[in-house]
Amino acid sequence: MSSNKRPEHQAPPEIFYDEVEARKYTQNSRMIEIQVDMCERAVELLCLPEDKSCFLLDLGCGSGLSGSVLEEAGHAWIGVDISKAMLDVALERQVEGDLIHGDLGQGLPLRAGMFDGAVSISALQWLCNSDKKSHNPVKRLLQFFTTLYTSLKIAGRAVLQFYPESSDQVELVTLQAMKAGFFGGLVVDYPNSTKAKKYFLVLMTGGSMPLPKALGAEETDSTVPYNDKRLTFNKMKGKSLKKSRNWILEKKERRRRQGKLTKEDSKYTGRRRCGKF
Repeated sequence: MSSNKRPEHQAPPEIFYDEVEARKYTQNSRMIEIQVDMCERAVELLCLPEDKSCFLLDLGCGSGLSGSVLEEAGHAWIGVDISKAMLDVALERQVEGDLIHGDLGQGLPLRAGMFDGAVSISALQWLCNSDKKSHNPVKRLLQFFTTLYTSLKIAGRAVLQFYPESSDQVELVTLQAMKAGFFGGLVVDYPNSTKAKKYFLVLMTGGSMPLPKALGAEETDSTVPYNDKRLTFNKMKGKSLKKSRNWILEKKERRRRQGKLTKEDSKYTGRRRCGKF
């Protein structure tokens, strides 16, 4: 997905998904098919007990397309979304789940230990943007993951499908999830396909367990665990990983605010060098 076509670069979600866009999204048969397929895969990755109705959380539930998948699988659910227009369409569709109008970046106003699991389809990448001066993606992601962790039962899982813009964004998201207490990592389905490639962040609360096998990855290892890094996250205090591209850009911006001479940013900023010539 090219940068200029990414919805999160065009406007904040509550503005981008207005009444017109909400209805267009919900009536597009291709979008419905993609949403259903990804939600079914997310439910599969949750590894829920068979023949048991569970209580699930749908993060960025939109018009309730994913909720309908959860209903068909026999589960009860609650959905949270920042777009009122999307939630209005969900009400018109008479979804069975309860709906909450809220900003995921401000945390989840939910009781501790409520849910057996959580799913999210195409919502997580929106939290990586600063849509307002008060928005700090690192702090918003940490607040989101911390309250998500609290809302899940012991041994509960969360599976969040998202479209990362870069490896730095993947690192940003996964680090904040691990800092909040989660174990787990990335499962990348069809890693060698440009169109079919999908990223699923699989998070666990009950300790480290092997990640599910990725689809279409017989010859390559496309699961990326992050368990080994977890012990260092308590020292980070919401900051970017030291010497990462984000950390360097933040440091350069501070120097500019201090009036110090600072080189211009470029595509080479933060790039690792081998040290040999």
